[in-house]
Amino acid sequence: MAEERLQKIIAERGVASRRKAEELIARGKVKVNGHVATLGDKADPRRDVILVGGKRLAAAETATYIMLNKPRGYVTTMSDELGRKCVAELVANAGVRVYPVGRLDRDSEGMLILTNDGDFANAVMHPSTHVPKRYRVTVRGKADDAALQAFRDGIALDGRRTLPADISVVSEEPERTVLEIVLYEGRNRQIRRMCEALELPVIRLRRTAIGTVKLGMLPVGKWRYLTPKEVKALVQATGVPQKVAAEYIKRGSVPNDPYSTKR
Repeated sequence: MAEERLQKIIAERGVASRRKAEELIARGKVKVNGHVATLGDKADPRRDVILVGGKRLAAAETATYIMLNKPRGYVTTMSDELGRKCVAELVANAGVRVYPVGRLDRDSEGMLILTNDGDFANAVMHPSTHVPKRYRVTVRGKADDAALQAFRDGIALDGRRTLPADISVVSEEPERTVLEIVLYEGRNRQIRRMCEALELPVIRLRRTAIGTVKLGMLPVGKWRYLTPKEVKALVQATGVPQKVAAEYIKRGSVPNDPYSTKR
């Protein structure tokens, strides 16, 4: 195996995203063969001893891709210093350490992807790829034509206008409206903040799809493996060439019964 950049090796082991790995290296938290690493350093994980935060980097694992139907009340982290419930508890029986691809806030629910493949996570999360994410959102009150158009035109948040979003009305009642919203970016609590700006308090927010991959009938709190076809579809949604997308499924781990939810 040829030498690779340290941030790529760390990301592939599922320790952190590539960007976070670069931060760890810059802070002097990574050592190679006893020497503090610097950005740009390379290593051979088969030959070199790599320490991250004083702990030796684990051997390479088969890439694993998981879909979780996140319940409300769980934070999208693998541990929480405040003692809140974490999504890590829901995938503890996966057999490998996986990390969330993107986030859903504590009060939101629905489709969350977890993986130990840093390259995959970086490709799907990167702001430049604009992978569409679909949500079913229930708001208090009526979303009039002006509010719908504001979503389509973009709304100023923190001095910067959001990208145009797709939005449609699913159903209306006197006191609430159910909307389907598709975002092409992923700012912090974006839908809730956009609705707040339009005086439409969010009652429920559930992510139902990322790219062409849908949550489907996966029960709340359960997880399943992504199929090779789904992994490929997610990578292709980032705009990478088909040949590159095919490489991801070659290294992936998918059981014989990928839709089993007996976990």
